[in-house]
Amino acid sequence: MSSQFQITLAEARDPLVLAIDVGSTASRAALFDSAGRPIRGRVKVPHSFIVADDGTSEIDADQIAEEIAGLLDELSADPALTGRIRGVALDTFASSLVAIDADHRALTPCYTYADGRCAAEAEELRRELDEAQVQQRTGTRIHTSYLAPRLRWLARTRPEVFAAAARFVSLGEYVQLRLLGHTAAGTPAAAWSGLLNRHTGDWDVELLAAAGIHAARLSPVQDPGVPLPPPGPHAVDRWPALADADWFPSIGDGLGNNLGTGARDASVMGLGAATSGAVRLVVPGQPEQLPSGLWCYRIDSSRSLLGGALTDVGRLFGWLAGGIAAGLAADEQDEVLRRDPSPGTPAVVPFLTGERSTGWAARARLVMAGVTAAHTPGDLVRGAAEGLAIGYLRVVEQLREVAPDVSRVVASGSVTASYPAFLQVLADALGVPVEHVELKRSTLVGTALIALDTVAPGVERAVPPVTATYEPRAAFADHYATLRARFEELYPLSIG
Repeated sequence: MSSQFQITLAEARDPLVLAIDVGSTASRAALFDSAGRPIRGRVKVPHSFIVADDGTSEIDADQIAEEIAGLLDELSADPALTGRIRGVALDTFASSLVAIDADHRALTPCYTYADGRCAAEAEELRRELDEAQVQQRTGTRIHTSYLAPRLRWLARTRPEVFAAAARFVSLGEYVQLRLLGHTAAGTPAAAWSGLLNRHTGDWDVELLAAAGIHAARLSPVQDPGVPLPPPGPHAVDRWPALADADWFPSIGDGLGNNLGTGARDASVMGLGAATSGAVRLVVPGQPEQLPSGLWCYRIDSSRSLLGGALTDVGRLFGWLAGGIAAGLAADEQDEVLRRDPSPGTPAVVPFLTGERSTGWAARARLVMAGVTAAHTPGDLVRGAAEGLAIGYLRVVEQLREVAPDVSRVVASGSVTASYPAFLQVLADALGVPVEHVELKRSTLVGTALIALDTVAPGVERAVPPVTATYEPRAAFADHYATLRARFEELYPLSIG
């Protein structure tokens, strides 16, 4: 993180905001000043999803609540902070589900966005509903990462739990119920469920009926900049330094990432590359017509987040490092990505755990083509990186259908830090400059900004640092055009 962007507590300008990010690999928290600058002293608790070959991807919801309570203990322990922290903001990985009883106790694990066990229910819903109409209303396709098929799956596989559940909530809502005693569904998190009508901001009647629930079994929807009611006495007693703070509804981490990297309006695309990946654009209002491969999540009455997601980015690099490329250290893999493109590189369609954008094929799997005995593990890493770049390109192509003039990309995430040469691959494939915003947790920054817009309006925000800009190299445009066509030839093999 840039030393100029990160500050000490003595340098911070009040009011402060405490932001929490629950990602796929850890929970993190940090303090921010009114300009949105992170204050040194970020804290972190690692965790991991429970995964299995049948598509399982879950985590213990109470574990996350305990992690966040511990982070709050640590960050608010200094009595000198009392009265200075005026907001607490939370984001989590999106499209999560926890069934709870009337006492706010979890009846299920937290099912994550990557859980694919409801694939049969997703296919069933596609047969029953007009998916194009569903997408235009809700901004989402019918897919295993969304809640309508997941709720059906839960009703089929655990009918007693489904019947007993008083409410179905996201992970962020569950954490707030456990810590504060109440919650609301932040509009962006509600939109990420696939159950929100993007035009009205209310739960979608047809999708609720298809999922087998009524709106009363979901939390009320509330825009992210509107504070929740004051916390219960337990929270006040445990965290006295937060006694004057407003708590805000949880948002999805994708929105936080965009805002944190500076992609805050329709002039710039935010590209995230971590465990999963995405390209997103904040647009005014609601686009009238959505490209079929994208999602559009309502932020509030005036803004939406338009984009597409890749399920496997860092997960793919990690898989390679744990097997095919086990002999290559991260810096050696990065060196492979610094090489000029070669027409002999194997072609890779990079789906390990299913496809989201642009084809939304939940059962899509990885394909490698053109591999010979002469190829090295490094060649396969190179092919995978180029395949990922084409995956991002497919999203950008559809974003340009809505915003044809946008040509600026800011990139962030753990993959961009571990494999900076991947950004050159991206620039060459996308055909536009890619600016590297090297913040260790850009998502935390954006999540803090949501709260700061309410508790510190009118304060000029700090500009995230761009550490390098990667220009596209025209000499390799034909290589990526050929690879783009090859991707489409192989794509049917990946979806069976």
